[in-house]
Amino acid sequence: MLGRKEAYNLCQKVLATSRADQTEVVLLGYDRQLTRFANSYIHQNVAESDVQLRVRVVLGKRIGVAVTNNLKPEAVSRVVENAIEIAKLQPENPRFKSLPSPRPLPSVEAFDENVPRCTPGDKATVVNVVCRKAREENLTASGAFDTETFELVVANSLGIFAYCTATNVAFNTVIMSDTGSGYAAETSWRLEDVNAEALGDEAIERALKSRAPREVPPGTYTVILQEYAVAELVSLLGYMGMGALAVQEGRSFMCDNFGKQIMAPIVSIWDDGLDASGLPMPFDFEGVPKQKVEIIKNGVARAVVYDSYTAGIEGKESTGHALPAPNTYGPLPLNLFMAPGKFTLEEMISSVEKGLLITRFHYTVPVDPKRTVVTGMTRDGTFWIERGEIAYPVKNLRFTQSYVEALATAEAASVSTRLIPTDMGGVRVPALKISQFEFTGVTEF
Repeated sequence: MLGRKEAYNLCQKVLATSRADQTEVVLLGYDRQLTRFANSYIHQNVAESDVQLRVRVVLGKRIGVAVTNNLKPEAVSRVVENAIEIAKLQPENPRFKSLPSPRPLPSVEAFDENVPRCTPGDKATVVNVVCRKAREENLTASGAFDTETFELVVANSLGIFAYCTATNVAFNTVIMSDTGSGYAAETSWRLEDVNAEALGDEAIERALKSRAPREVPPGTYTVILQEYAVAELVSLLGYMGMGALAVQEGRSFMCDNFGKQIMAPIVSIWDDGLDASGLPMPFDFEGVPKQKVEIIKNGVARAVVYDSYTAGIEGKESTGHALPAPNTYGPLPLNLFMAPGKFTLEEMISSVEKGLLITRFHYTVPVDPKRTVVTGMTRDGTFWIERGEIAYPVKNLRFTQSYVEALATAEAASVSTRLIPTDMGGVRVPALKISQFEFTGVTEF
């Protein structure tokens, strides 16, 4: 961690060194500690500290990017020259307008002093409780407990200087029995929000209940998706089509649908990097302040997120969703939320005559991204519901389903939400009742 003053001085040196028309500096420093466990024992504790200096330069319409983690003066000068030489070799990009100009930056609370104070011993104490409880039930526990402190600094030759620090905590566990399994996970920027022991209890209970599963045939079922499955669904939708580049390239489900009802009225999805109930971040990797973007409002397609490049193409302003350059994905929503509903999980289960309760999805792969057709499997706790009650565990099923079409049949959402860790960051979602979800195959477990 460099600190604000040292980071500012380093950025100014990089900018002064550059001979390019425009220059951007991104500094990302982090301290991370990870405790892994398997077979109900801790088998690894790792710690990593690093800082990455990323330089993007603009020569007319040519852009070059170079990266180093060496902050010595000669290395800093070399990475700038490398970026310039790379830019000279690039074709011109006529759609590029400019790096962004400064805007007022919001203030958000995203740093918990307790996170860097959490020692490997502290993690081991908590993990040991989860493992001990699993062993007492003749179950096997595995998972990870991760804490991270990081700082992000962005500066450019147009006057941007943005600095923030943040923390992140994540815990996940899979509990295995001879014929069943259970899962639980949570993330937050606050250490106290992640109750690893309670998560362990949740996964143990699910593992015990999922023993001796029965087989149900493929078909279209009413499903109750717990928050883990909903988080995967929402984050994959974000990846496939909630960014402006996906729309501009014609590969997004939002194409030709703006202003149209594409999901059930109970479905509202937005991105908000300033909401402290998620994993907040005041600005993106271009130093542009985060904006709240209503992507789906009461089932209607409303908007997508932008970075400066995609905004420039349409004559709009960036919404603060840039990823580090070079970036072929375009802007992505990394702080997704789904609106809660009015029901408890138990009330939603009781409303199902026949259907499935699904803990989470696994190995999901887009088949047709524009139609949001995804194939994947259920995992770590799938149960048959009959006459409003959980009847028995079932073997996992493979599905092939359009996520948008599934959400078009959403009937209810839970009043409570959870912040679930995904590849797209932390996604805060409720549990959902969906009346039509198509399963195309079964498994042997």
